[in-house]
Amino acid sequence: MSNTKVKKMLFILSKATLENVYAAFVMANGARMEGIESEIFFTFFGLEAIQKKKLEHLHVATVGNPAMHMPTMLGGLPGVEALASKMMKKEMDKLDMPPVGEFLEILSDSGCKLWACKLAVDMFHLEEKDLIDDLDGILTIGDFYSRADQEGTQLLFI
Repeated sequence: MSNTKVKKMLFILSKATLENVYAAFVMANGARMEGIESEIFFTFFGLEAIQKKKLEHLHVATVGNPAMHMPTMLGGLPGVEALASKMMKKEMDKLDMPPVGEFLEILSDSGCKLWACKLAVDMFHLEEKDLIDDLDGILTIGDFYSRADQEGTQLLFI
């Protein structure tokens, strides 16, 4: 086994729930703070985190989320998701966590690469103008994997 230090972290974000988006952003930012390259590949519903019209309206997943510690039926009741999302945003504010749009700018400014998945962009009929200005581009999954082709690279699916 090699003693190779982590040199690059590639995150694949497939769901734009608040908890998944912030997990990816915090980990990518932490990598940059440690001098590790980081990139985020937004695919399927993860694309909502980089859509100009949707990124500030993300929610906590209350249905099918065992960490919510509530019955699935309760999580689906009107208003429960909005309340849980409001409570989480309030807690994040206490920790000075930036809103999604600002966090994306921080990541981009730190050198973190932000990529949209071409298949998902096409599938959801999106155009580049629908996505954030800080986006580094739209890649095929093959192009994204080629970015992992170096020793010390780790991929993490969120």
